[in-house]
Amino acid sequence: MIHQDIINYNNSKTEEDQAICNKLLEIIHGKLFDFENKLWHAHPVWFENGNPIVGYDKLKNGVRLMFWSGASFEEQELKLGSGKFKDASKTYTSVAEINITEVERWLQKSTTIQWDYKNIVKRKGVLERLK
Repeated sequence: MIHQDIINYNNSKTEEDQAICNKLLEIIHGKLFDFENKLWHAHPVWFENGNPIVGYDKLKNGVRLMFWSGASFEEQELKLGSGKFKDASKTYTSVAEINITEVERWLQKSTTIQWDYKNIVKRKGVLERLK
């Protein structure tokens, strides 16, 4: 089930950004329908066993689709995050830019390649690989 806060988040965006958010929601929920989802740090995020794996948020230059462990996916289309974390993302400015097959492949990788963000505070900022 999609958390109502995510639907409200999408509905609060401009028409083009709402179309991007709704398409990402459709693709993500289609593949991760049984995963926990909620607003986390003010944007939609999906979790596996309490560990964040994918989410999206509105930035000035578009809607960013982010994978917490995406730097380990070895995907050229994903922009690597900066710093010590293992995140990577792709930013969309129109719904036509979304390649469904590509996003579905990344979603599959997000469930098989994971770093432990759930316990990062307990480990004082040190990430350990889960899968």
